[in-house]
Amino acid sequence: MAEIYLGLGSNIDPEENLRLGIRELRKRYGELAISPVYRSFAVGFDGPDFLNLVVGCATEQSPGEINGEIEIIHRMVGRERGEEKFSSRSLDIDQLLYDDQVIDSPPLRIPRSDILEYAFVLRPLAELAPGIKHPVTGRTLADHWADFDQASQPLVPVADIL
Repeated sequence: MAEIYLGLGSNIDPEENLRLGIRELRKRYGELAISPVYRSFAVGFDGPDFLNLVVGCATEQSPGEINGEIEIIHRMVGRERGEEKFSSRSLDIDQLLYDDQVIDSPPLRIPRSDILEYAFVLRPLAELAPGIKHPVTGRTLADHWADFDQASQPLVPVADIL
């Protein structure tokens, strides 16, 4: 069984769409570890704030199979690939980590570069799995979060919405 971590975000009906995403992931993967939810500003465009979180679970599926399941869930909320990179999203689910694998075969890029670039990915991931080592840097996620310029990308904890 592989240990995987997925990032979820939404700024279009975010509470409803994140609940749907969690529900569908539970149907496919069973028990999920779920991080706190954080509100963040839209990055790269002017739009409503996002709600973001990270989930972890174990699976026997390959990264490609997981991507297929993610796309099914995306279609459930009307999301189609090919949208602008920086735009509002009903639901965005990204594979962040798959065990300690490093994969660079588009569309799969694991670990996601977002982990080290964005507070809305790194903080919930580091809270959920602080001792996990980043497969490229070899440093723990907690160490990466401690060194992150947290003031540059403020996050606001959100009361339990799931």
